[in-house]
Amino acid sequence: MILEEFDPTPSAVINPEMVMKKLDHFPSVTISCFSEKLFNKTLSLFDARQIAQVRCATGSKTVYEVDYGGETFALFQSYVGEPACVGQYEDLMALGSRCLILFGNCGVLTKEIEDCGIIIPTKAIRDEGCSYHYAPAGDMIDVNTRYADLFRDVLREKHYPWVEGITWTTDAPYRETREKVNRRREQGAICVEMECAGMQALCNFRKTDFFQFFYAGDNLDHSTWDPRSLSGSVRLDDKARIALLAFELGLKIKEAQRQ
Repeated sequence: MILEEFDPTPSAVINPEMVMKKLDHFPSVTISCFSEKLFNKTLSLFDARQIAQVRCATGSKTVYEVDYGGETFALFQSYVGEPACVGQYEDLMALGSRCLILFGNCGVLTKEIEDCGIIIPTKAIRDEGCSYHYAPAGDMIDVNTRYADLFRDVLREKHYPWVEGITWTTDAPYRETREKVNRRREQGAICVEMECAGMQALCNFRKTDFFQFFYAGDNLDHSTWDPRSLSGSVRLDDKARIALLAFELGLKIKEAQRQ
């Protein structure tokens, strides 16, 4: 089968280094989210400095350098959808990124997870295609195996409750049928999103650090779809406070890197 044709050869016909030039002194930790409204809200909290541009046929995204807690971080907005998100981060790694903290919205498969609640994924169901180019075929991939303890410490210090469990990564949000939702729940999934499996596979393949967490959005565990806070403008102040959790984790990662 075509999804079982994983080739572990690191070099391809086209490589990111052919189109992106490494940037000296790129920050050791990169932070990113998906929502444009949340990204702009977060960016407004800093005296940000532009350090690079990542371009594709549909436009470009600026990479910024920001200071938080006495440390410097790279900050950019990720594309939604796994192939675009993975390709974009390939470019960021060519620039020099070696550790990514990625966060964003997800749908929940159990209504007990409250709106905007924090979720730490432990495994991702690979119901997509991109991860199969970066890892051998399999139904799931382990995620967040390195920095989960540090993030739990952040959540305790900031008094945020959280849940942990399996996420369902899919390329086709309009094909989340009721039968598939039930099947994924039987597999243990508590939430659904579009990037986690591929991003973890990418970072494993390129031997870079990666951590992803979610804040809960729409509810699929309902007789009809319940969008809750899915819209980028809903509960934006709450989401901006959640964004700062990524920077708090970044501080702990940088401290760990020095030890």
